[in-house]
Amino acid sequence: MKNFKFNYDSIQGYLIDMDGVIYKSKEVIPGAVKFIELLQKSNTPFLFLTNNSQRSPRDISKKLSYMKIHVKEENILTCAQATARFLASQENKGTVYVIGEGGLHQALYEEGFAIDEAHPEFVIIGEGRTANMEMIDHCVDLVYKGAKLISTNPDYSCPTSIGLRSGCGAIVSLIEKATGKKSFSIGKPNPIILREARREINLPLDSLTMVGDTMETDILGAVQMGIQSILVLSGGTHSSQIGSFAYSPGKVVSSIEDLISLEQGRQNKLMVENTVKN
Repeated sequence: MKNFKFNYDSIQGYLIDMDGVIYKSKEVIPGAVKFIELLQKSNTPFLFLTNNSQRSPRDISKKLSYMKIHVKEENILTCAQATARFLASQENKGTVYVIGEGGLHQALYEEGFAIDEAHPEFVIIGEGRTANMEMIDHCVDLVYKGAKLISTNPDYSCPTSIGLRSGCGAIVSLIEKATGKKSFSIGKPNPIILREARREINLPLDSLTMVGDTMETDILGAVQMGIQSILVLSGGTHSSQIGSFAYSPGKVVSSIEDLISLEQGRQNKLMVENTVKN
């Protein structure tokens, strides 16, 4: 694989995408379990950072446990949480109309927002399979009448074990085209969610590395924030597509399995350096 400027020795913590990196649908990607165990045993900080708003951190933690990946809720930050927190910082207990599932509803509820189907301040679009044209048309009407359009993430599609499914970006684009109004998206690559992640993991930006499968979200977000990045080719981006972008990942690997030996090498080098110092 072609590698660009990258300094593995500077890594102190990881921001890790999930869909296409850790799993596809219900199938864990080979190497994911061992890589996370390696980080846990060495107490290397990491945060799962997902553009999927469907599930709450608790739901995601439970799903991961079935895949033999055991993490706390505190190790997970979703675009639903980032969206709710950002809106709460802008508005005091506003009203919303939502297309989305439990993770988004819970995040908004925890930040004090209430559902209003008639006169909401915000129309919020998230990931989900429950949307229908009646709901989308209602969103069009609400936005046309003045509600502010928010999307949890810009992804047009999401990889699964059986192929691609439509994402939040695909749904919100219908509303944008119908109303002539653009949505404001909080998820990757928006620096808002990356700043929230940095606050959660509590490490300097130049000590973090983003591991993701999508150039337009994971890698672009890292580039914009000055975070090192590793692109895995197990999800949404193929190697033939990389050269078409004006920005580049720091490193390209086939999957997270390829990072195991690299992380072991980093940890071994760190142990030697600490032994010499002592």
